[in-house]
Amino acid sequence: MFVTQAAQELKIAPEVIKSDLGRVLLACEAKAEEVLAAAAEPERKPEVTVSGQAREDALALLRDPDLITRVVDAFAAVGMVGEAVNCLVGYLAAISRKLPAPLAVIVQSTSAAGKSAVMEAVLGFVPPEDRVSFSAMTGQSLFYLGESDLAHKVLSIAEEEGASRAAYALKLLQSEGELSIASTGKDTASGRLVTHTYSVKGPTAIVLTTTAIDVDEELLNRCLVLTVDEDRAQTQAIHAAQRAAQTLDGLAKRAERDRIVALHRDAQRLLEPLAVVNPYAGRLTFADARTRTRRDHGKYLNLIAVVTLLHQHQRARKTATINGQAVAYVETTVADIEVANALAHAVLGQSLDELAPQTRRLLVAVHAHVTGEAGELAVDASLVRFTRRQLREAIGWGDTQLKVHLSRLVDLELLLVHRSESGSYTYELAWRPAVTTQNGAEPGVVDGAHGRFLVGLTDPTTLTETLTEGAGTTYDGNRSGPQGARSGSQPSWSGAGRPPVGGWSGPGRPTVNGSHDGAEQDGHAPGDHEEVDEPETALRALHDVLRGA
Repeated sequence: MFVTQAAQELKIAPEVIKSDLGRVLLACEAKAEEVLAAAAEPERKPEVTVSGQAREDALALLRDPDLITRVVDAFAAVGMVGEAVNCLVGYLAAISRKLPAPLAVIVQSTSAAGKSAVMEAVLGFVPPEDRVSFSAMTGQSLFYLGESDLAHKVLSIAEEEGASRAAYALKLLQSEGELSIASTGKDTASGRLVTHTYSVKGPTAIVLTTTAIDVDEELLNRCLVLTVDEDRAQTQAIHAAQRAAQTLDGLAKRAERDRIVALHRDAQRLLEPLAVVNPYAGRLTFADARTRTRRDHGKYLNLIAVVTLLHQHQRARKTATINGQAVAYVETTVADIEVANALAHAVLGQSLDELAPQTRRLLVAVHAHVTGEAGELAVDASLVRFTRRQLREAIGWGDTQLKVHLSRLVDLELLLVHRSESGSYTYELAWRPAVTTQNGAEPGVVDGAHGRFLVGLTDPTTLTETLTEGAGTTYDGNRSGPQGARSGSQPSWSGAGRPPVGGWSGPGRPTVNGSHDGAEQDGHAPGDHEEVDEPETALRALHDVLRGA
C-alpha cells in the first residue's frame, strides 16, 4: 500500500520505490543488530590513572605512619564537626569494596541530626568511578544493572526507606556477593517467549542512612550501625562551624577542601585489591553469648582486614603459591588490631544493642533525670515518678519524638507506667546500668550512661608473644593468653568462672585499681570480685590509639 501511494505521489514506477524501501529496511535491520550487540557488551569506561605530582602526594599519604590520624584530620578539614569514629568507620567501609567481603554501613539518627552529612563526607573521598548513588530503588532494579556495574564499588542510598522494596536484593548482595534473576522476555530473532538470566557481580560496599527506629532486622544485622552525636554540645559546635564558614578564613578552607578531597581520591585509586592474611587470627576472641555474633564476628575480622589493606604501602608484599597460582598478600600487624578493636567497641558494641540508638539515648537521659531527682529528694531512685511533660521539659525533646521512644521503653519493660487517681500517667524507671565484673561475666556488651564497650576482645598487647620464636612462650589453643598469663576458669588464673576470653582490648586498659587483667593490686587477688568503673568511651580509646598512647 505504501509503495503504491508513494509511486503515485512521486510519479515514479512502483518497482523503484519497492527497491529503495528494501534497502532502507536492510539498513535498519543491520543497525538494530549493532545496537543489540553493543547492549550485550559491558560498558567500558576509561580507566583513571594517577601520575606525576598527584601520584607522589598520594603515595606520601599512604606511606605516612600516622595515616589513620591524617584520615580523621581530613574529615575535620573538609568541614565535618566531631563524628571522628563514624567518619573513620565509613572511610574504612568504602575502602573495603576492594576486599572479597566488604562492609556495609547504616547511619541512623533522628531527622536533621547530620546523618546525610556523614555519608556525603565519606562518599566525597571515594573516586566517582567507584561510586554508585541512588535516592530510591524499586524491588528488582539492582538485578537489571550491568554485570560489572557494582563490582568493587560503593553503593549508596540516601534513605533506607527509599530502598525498602530493594531490601531483599541488598541482603543478597551483602551476603552472597552477587545477584541473579530469571526473567521472561521475547527472543529478538524468533519473537518467542524465552527465559533470560540477568546477573550482577559484587563485591559491593553498601552505605545507607535512615531515621527509622525499626529497620529490617535481616538487613540491619548485616551492617555496621553508626549513630550520629545528638548532644547539645555537638549542636553548639556545629553552629560555631557554620558561622566560621561565612568568614574569610572559611572561604580559604573551602578552597583547601578541594585539594584534600582530590588527594584522598587519588590515594584510594592507588590501593590494590590484595589478599589479607592475619597471622594472629587464631588467638583473637569475640563475644559469643548470642547467635547474631556469628555475623558480627565476621564484621570484626573484616574491619581488621580493611585496616591492613589501607596500610598496604607500608607493609612488605608477600607471595604464596595456591593451586599453582601466585597470590600476592599483605599481613596484619598488632597495630591494625589495636585500631580495629577501638572501633569495634564503638560500633559493634552498639550493633549488639537491642535498642535503637535514639531509644538508648532516651533511656540514658531518663536515668540521669531520675538519679538527679532521687539525689535532690534523698530517696531511692525506684521511688521517683515522672510525667511525660516533666521529662520533656527536663531533656528538651519534642513531644512526638518522646512518645515514640517512651512507648518502646515501656514495651520492653524498661519503664513502668502507673495511673494516678486523677487519670494521668506517670513513669517509673525499671532499668539500671549494667556493670562488668571480673567474676563470672558473660562476654557481651557493657551498657550504661557512658556508651558501649564490647567485652571479649583479645588484648593486642599479648599477641606479639605468640609469634616470638625461641622466647620460651608456649601457646595453648584452648585459651586466650600465653602460658602463665592466660585467662581461664581456675582461681589461679584470672578469676573463677571467667569465660576463656582475653583481657581488655586496647593497650594498657586498666581496671578500677589501675592494674591489668589478672594482676594483684591493693590487696585484691585476681579471683576477687571487682566492679569496673565507667569504661572509657570508644572515642577516647580511638584517640589513644591514634596518638600512639
